[in-house]
Amino acid sequence: MMSRFMLLAPVAWRNLWRNPRRTLITLLVVAIGVWSILVFDVILNAWVTSSREASLRLLTGEGQIHATSYLDDPNVAHRMSEPEGRLLRALNSPVVSAWVRRVRVPAVIQSEYRTRAVTFLGVEPPGERIVSDLPSQVVVGHYLRDSDDIGIVIGRDLAEKLKTRLGKRVIVMAQAADGHLAERSFTIAGLFDGSQAAQDEFVFTGLHTAQSALGIGHDISEISFDTAPAASLNDIVSALKHAAPSRGIEPWTALSPLAYAMESFSQSYIAMWLAIMFVLMAIGIINTQLMAVFERTREFGLLQALGMRPGMILFQVTLESALLVGIGVLVGVLLMLITLVPFRHGLDLGFLAAGAEMFGAGRVLYPHLDPGDAVRYSLIVWALGIGAALWPARMAAKADPIVAMAES
Repeated sequence: MMSRFMLLAPVAWRNLWRNPRRTLITLLVVAIGVWSILVFDVILNAWVTSSREASLRLLTGEGQIHATSYLDDPNVAHRMSEPEGRLLRALNSPVVSAWVRRVRVPAVIQSEYRTRAVTFLGVEPPGERIVSDLPSQVVVGHYLRDSDDIGIVIGRDLAEKLKTRLGKRVIVMAQAADGHLAERSFTIAGLFDGSQAAQDEFVFTGLHTAQSALGIGHDISEISFDTAPAASLNDIVSALKHAAPSRGIEPWTALSPLAYAMESFSQSYIAMWLAIMFVLMAIGIINTQLMAVFERTREFGLLQALGMRPGMILFQVTLESALLVGIGVLVGVLLMLITLVPFRHGLDLGFLAAGAEMFGAGRVLYPHLDPGDAVRYSLIVWALGIGAALWPARMAAKADPIVAMAES
């Protein structure tokens, strides 16, 4: 086999350049196809990662614990006591890297000029800095200092809509534990940036301050937790459900269905694009090789008359296709690297950022090339390209020497 390859490889290489224009066009088709597949894979994976991280690092975490009916009706009536016993031991186990308690209820915030519906959260600032990115997104003023902090942190966009600013006072109104409308005045301690949806929806104060304002004692609305790097989320959720069967415990896949759907279907999207691009490449490859075979009919007939077996002709034409597609694949990989290297530190979506946020992604994507994906898709394209060329190669091998040599 190796001797055949060494014998036919130089011939196959020279045959490729008999018609340079046709060869270059085919190389361009294959290269653009490979480039589009690899770039689409990297950008889609960056989008999926951004969507997942934006969701998890907002307030979701990798999982949450609530009272049974809280997710259906998230009000103060559906609260729960602080974790204790088996649940507390499970949360403090090594497989859970961090967890925080929160109070989260629907509320209304009122400034001197306007009123807006918001979600009022009481948080533990030290823990939130571990499980959430919001504390690091404060751009004016400061984040809450501890659970007893009586200030409030709101979104910068919300402050503009309320026509208020840092240091001004606002009133938060929410249903209290006894059913009456609780009102509490807060001084704005900080303004955070980030996604517009988060800026408009969430306002934060200290956990103990929120519990006191709502009259719920030490009760909480939710627990958000992150898992250790090597831990299985499903196993942790199962363990927590076993430790607290009366509480609702959900992984992020259930809490953020859009991010989960993007992650689940990302490989399907890649496979669909691969199929589309392969069909387009196959048309070009088959057309090129068919034209080459028809132009060389007399040559193949002469080679068979001189004693070359049909199998050798099949091998020669297939080898030409393998070289042609292989070079196209390498050029496509090179184009992909040239395209992505400038964005290795982040791709700012600019004017598309608002649309990206609507689908859960962040403003900046971080393209990361997985060498395994690049090698896998390149080999798939190369193998499929060779497969597409087998038909013309088979036609060349089946040519009748007498008929072929009789053709002008």
